[in-house]
Amino acid sequence: MKISIIDYGLGNLRSVYGAIERIGGEVSITNDISELKQSDKLILPGVGAFADGMESLKKLGLIEPLKELIIEQKKPIFAICLGFQLLAKESSEFGAHKGLGFIDAIVRKINRNDKQIIIPHVGWNDMIKVQDSYLWKEIPKDTLFYYVHSYHVVCNNKRIIIGKCHYGIDFISAIEDKNIVATQFHPEKSQYFGLQVLKNFIEKK
Repeated sequence: MKISIIDYGLGNLRSVYGAIERIGGEVSITNDISELKQSDKLILPGVGAFADGMESLKKLGLIEPLKELIIEQKKPIFAICLGFQLLAKESSEFGAHKGLGFIDAIVRKINRNDKQIIIPHVGWNDMIKVQDSYLWKEIPKDTLFYYVHSYHVVCNNKRIIIGKCHYGIDFISAIEDKNIVATQFHPEKSQYFGLQVLKNFIEKK
């Protein structure tokens, strides 16, 4: 099983790489389109600004190849944090920005209705299972995962939501849409159960 981590200049690539290595995956970090095509599964990580992420994907010429691989060929992909947000149609981050549009969703800033919360949301928090998913194999109920974000994904298609988290508001922490899975939390930073989530993705037939 060959796993490619998509390098578009944003994200903790080495942390993701190390996590996949620890669970026995054959993994590389690349933005080479031919290598992505030869991979069995893809990971789209990310930390940072939505607009910067989309601009980087565009400059590297990755948008259309990713559309072909993920939407047309149905290659499995796991998107993490900013990577998850980039799958949406658009983001309101500092103005309107167009996303990849791979899922029917938009990205919005966390609303500070609760004045006690701090933005960005950084640290360990719950992941409430909304429905069953292969990602949740051997993951106990209400397991804590590690988050670092100020924005969250709002899905129009509620059927793809598999996990939520509460931090001032309820927001989506995980989705599964056919060959696409994504989490707002960082599995690579979430110790044992984070590694289990990544292992579940890699081992999925």
